[in-house]
Amino acid sequence: MLKHKEEFKDNIASEPDFSYGGYTYADYLKFDMDYMVEVIRGKLFKMSPAPGSTHQEILGKLHVDIAVFLAGKDCKVFLAPYDVILPVKKIGYSKSQTVVQPDICVICDKSKIREKGCFGPPDWIIEIISPHTTKKDLQLKYDVYEEAGVKEYWVVMPKSQVVEIYVLENNRYRRVVAFTQEDTASPVTFPDLRITLAEVFGEKPEY
Repeated sequence: MLKHKEEFKDNIASEPDFSYGGYTYADYLKFDMDYMVEVIRGKLFKMSPAPGSTHQEILGKLHVDIAVFLAGKDCKVFLAPYDVILPVKKIGYSKSQTVVQPDICVICDKSKIREKGCFGPPDWIIEIISPHTTKKDLQLKYDVYEEAGVKEYWVVMPKSQVVEIYVLENNRYRRVVAFTQEDTASPVTFPDLRITLAEVFGEKPEY
């Protein structure tokens, strides 16, 4: 669990209990709703309204940098909306109780890529947080990504212009580093990829 989650408690909305039980991927495929949802540990979470301009600019710039770097390589990059179905041990994917749509995910095992999404943990996930998604990204998704075996998890914070990097070691996330707007960031998974955060973040957004 993240040590600094209390820092965000003032903008965390009340949410249901997070213990396992409830909806599965099979249920998710049958949903007929006017809005998009994610399923995390069997609970439904309504997706936020359309992301703001700052979020979309950061998403676009990160995607371009990563896509250019991966061109001609075996790994593939996908951006939301794209379903990632994370397994629960010893059960089939139809009974999986976590279906998420990360902002960006990189998958190097092609057997996980199917027409309906990624079945199994990506190698690298990036989430761009907002006040509406802070608890989900910093607590819930952190936990399920760690449990599922996502090797590297980036949390991008547009308001403070910070990127926190977590790497899986011995089945637990270790916070490797926090980069700021002045830095050049490189993922542990792809150390030759260099991302200039001044270009990614641009000017500080107004909220």
